[in-house]
Amino acid sequence: MKKPCHIHSLLAWWLAILGGVGYAEAHDVGLSTASFQWRTNQLAATLTFSVRDTEAIVPLDANRDGTVSPDEFIRGRDALATAIATNCLVQFDGVPVDPDEVQCQLDSSNNVDVALSFPNPEFKELNLDFPVIRWLTSGHRMYFSLRDAIGQPIAERLLNQDVTRVVVEFDTGGSAAGTGTGHAPTPSFAGFLKLGVEHILTGYDHLLFLFALLIVTRNFLSALQVITCFTVAHSITLGVATFDLVHVSSRIVEPLIAVTILYVGLENVWKHGDPHGRWLLTFTFGLIHGFGFASVLREMGIGAQAGGVVMPLLAFNLGVELGQIAVAAVVLPLIWRLRKRESFLRYGVPACSVLVALAGAYWLVQRVWF
Repeated sequence: MKKPCHIHSLLAWWLAILGGVGYAEAHDVGLSTASFQWRTNQLAATLTFSVRDTEAIVPLDANRDGTVSPDEFIRGRDALATAIATNCLVQFDGVPVDPDEVQCQLDSSNNVDVALSFPNPEFKELNLDFPVIRWLTSGHRMYFSLRDAIGQPIAERLLNQDVTRVVVEFDTGGSAAGTGTGHAPTPSFAGFLKLGVEHILTGYDHLLFLFALLIVTRNFLSALQVITCFTVAHSITLGVATFDLVHVSSRIVEPLIAVTILYVGLENVWKHGDPHGRWLLTFTFGLIHGFGFASVLREMGIGAQAGGVVMPLLAFNLGVELGQIAVAAVVLPLIWRLRKRESFLRYGVPACSVLVALAGAYWLVQRVWF
């Protein structure tokens, strides 16, 4: 009797942690983008931040409803533009250069775009520093890209609060035709790979959905089927959404992700843990979760217009899969061990599924009405 009680206590402890974490705000990733490109006689830059992130610089959302109205934006626009421009430092051959034009606007996705333009003299070294990153929440990342006049990439980096500088050295004088080599400690592929792993490990809604699917799997084959269907589905929508072939607002996607969690939890109860036909359900709901993953890259400005989308997309998706496999490798042995006990099948699976459904219902209410 002591051994089953110990195992059930271990499960209860694990679920308590997962449940407590599950009620935290999901997708608090902290992402922005800094896109630089040569134009005629100038270096043009666009820095894009989510409204949530700009609150740490200059608060715009006066009524705290998660959306910045046109009036709210107009009231804080100039102060925000100034704060960001003064914390985006540009040097040509070590000489600081101020922007000769600064524009700030709210885009269709409720993100803030700050456009800067710098005069374009001849130079051999471009030194950029973005101390504005340190103003933002812990763990914030900025995707930096520099492109020539025809949109070809010169340098791409994933910056963070410890690495805010990029140095680009040119083979010839800095110009639209010049080619350069950037220096930064964080390689782009490894950075996006790590971002994908971190996103799935802190994407508590995605993890809870996956847990609800896996808790009724009976063997390795059924678990493999679930994981494969989920992977293929979210990879499809992650790709099409990032390439901007299909665009679905996060205001629709996030509540739908909550619905998938609520539904799977309830289905586990009313089907008494029977996973028959789950591959189709997993694939369908995986398509929805893929749009959620895509929102991470879109918040960084990575899409068809940003260029260089293949590498970030591949690395991020690979990171998501590695994180997913790591979670499954830890959870599945525990689930299969517990499923050998009749008491767990009768009481444990329904109890876990109810907790999952409650978390899904909480997120649904939170994302629709708050």
